[in-house]
Amino acid sequence: MGTLLQSIQSPADLKRLNFAQMTDLAEEIREFLIQTLSKTGGHLGPNLGVVELTLALHTVFNTPEDKLVFDVSHQAYIHKMMTGRFDRLSTIRQPGGLSGFMLRTESPHDCYGAGHAGTALSAALGMAVARDLAGGKEHVIAVAGDGAFTNGISFEALNNIAEQTKRLIVVLNDNEWSIDRNVGAIAKYFHKIVTNEHYNKLHDSARRIVEKLGGKTAVEVVRRAEEAAKSMLWPSILFEEFGLQYFGPIDGHNLPLLVETFKFLKAENRPVLLHVLTQKGRGFQPALDGQKKFHGLGPYNPDTGMTEPTGQATYAEVFATTLVQLANKDERVVAVTAAMPNGTGLDLFRPYHPTRYFDVGIAEEHAVIFAAGMATRGLRPVCAIYSTFLQRAFDPIVHDVCLQKLPVLFCMDRAGLSGDDGPTHHGLFDISYLRGIPEMVLMAPKDEDELADMMKTALELPGPCAIRYPRGIGAGVVRKAEPQAIPFGKAEVLQDGSDVAILGLGPMVKMARELGARLEREGYSAAVINPRFVKPLDREMLERYTKTVAAFVTFEDHVKMGGFGSAVIEALQEMGSPVPVVRIGWPDRFIEHGKVDALRAKYGLSVDEAQAQVLPLLLRRERRTLVAG
Repeated sequence: MGTLLQSIQSPADLKRLNFAQMTDLAEEIREFLIQTLSKTGGHLGPNLGVVELTLALHTVFNTPEDKLVFDVSHQAYIHKMMTGRFDRLSTIRQPGGLSGFMLRTESPHDCYGAGHAGTALSAALGMAVARDLAGGKEHVIAVAGDGAFTNGISFEALNNIAEQTKRLIVVLNDNEWSIDRNVGAIAKYFHKIVTNEHYNKLHDSARRIVEKLGGKTAVEVVRRAEEAAKSMLWPSILFEEFGLQYFGPIDGHNLPLLVETFKFLKAENRPVLLHVLTQKGRGFQPALDGQKKFHGLGPYNPDTGMTEPTGQATYAEVFATTLVQLANKDERVVAVTAAMPNGTGLDLFRPYHPTRYFDVGIAEEHAVIFAAGMATRGLRPVCAIYSTFLQRAFDPIVHDVCLQKLPVLFCMDRAGLSGDDGPTHHGLFDISYLRGIPEMVLMAPKDEDELADMMKTALELPGPCAIRYPRGIGAGVVRKAEPQAIPFGKAEVLQDGSDVAILGLGPMVKMARELGARLEREGYSAAVINPRFVKPLDREMLERYTKTVAAFVTFEDHVKMGGFGSAVIEALQEMGSPVPVVRIGWPDRFIEHGKVDALRAKYGLSVDEAQAQVLPLLLRRERRTLVAG
């Protein structure tokens, strides 16, 4: 590693460098990122693409006084390095280390925490308005990728910016990618701007003027020329119709041009949008050669970009291959994703049924209503959306799908703890936000074979259904050649017993089995149950065990408040049963990033904790029995 990077302890150190040194620094940063993230994993591609852009921003502006808001903020690693956190970057996404996203409690330079797309413009506008009301002079800059502009929130913000403030800088970081290649009219619009022959010639001339003359005078000349050209080429530029003065597109890797342009925009007394072109994965040939741009990944070989194969199918892969099977037999089955074909596994479905695959961009609300519309015409839409992202579509689930009893299937990957990505990506709330909706059916498979069976079951139901399953590999069970429907609303009793009934939801059935084995060794008769259905609960099963057991135990990878254990308590109360319930789940707080096993141990999601809580209840009944005897 070179000495320049080690010398940067704050943005003040960066400002002392000349352009040649900054260019060398950019290369050092890329090499450092490639080597460091190969050990920890992380968002490699997005950060490699914004090195020069971030350096230019910190050269011209002064954080934390000036407010720099990154959309999603997975591309803020260089920002962290320039703001005193370089020596901790090797801890990123590790237990007790730096967050992989902006985090207000981590540094005063992180003015806004984020993890979902489309929030930067709204948040930045809020900051700008607060500044204006206080008579402040600081600058507010929102950096949003082109993928964020497929999100409706970005356009809701655009609709308000010019009406609410006179000073706001929006940087459109255009690399044609979010996680997968961007789709839709907005992506085509950006491409049209970039590829227009006349506009490209204009910007070549603009670049030469800035490089030759430099300073505000040159940029002003360029701006006037651009305005004249735009009036001829595009009488109705999209962003200018929203009241933002549009500049660009410019090369997002040309440091002198970026710095001079930001200096000019800094003096503008009107909302502006700068369109910069960057290359996702720049400086790492495996990313440039591939099709996935190394958005977010685990540890990899820094020379080849290859990750170690697990040799075991992930839940996402099982979902995708099962969906192909089901779609082969039912032409009504269609698949919808919100810019996550790779993460959800639908990139494996797309080659088999390209006309029945729909990527709507980062637009979860639209995805759900779009699916509802298809369902009204007899199709069987399958929406593959992460649990944490489906939160954004809560109202359409209620209003458009469930109220109309439409047969839309929601397949929620990343249900439960998402580990290294932290609280913005944990899927710990879906049971509580879905089970209270009338008409919704909610299932959780114990393994990958049961996931396939639940998908077949769901596609035979007349109304809405959701299936939650975790990130990563499955239990390693052998799958049947063809999925089979399971009895509706019925739990699976894996082991009968009369002293305690242990219910392990989804993959947590593994903990239920272990607790059952421990209690059996202690001399207790333990029933182990795979609930399969959160809604409707198998009340017949619950009622049967209320007649014999001293306690129920529930395991769930979900918050306890409003979760599966709460549903069991509610059902028992309605039955008039006094049998207590020991609930093992996540507490009422946001859980930090870290390794899943360590976090479960820290917060009591363990067999030890369950045993400690249930044993006194079993002993109490023993004492009562002895006294009665």
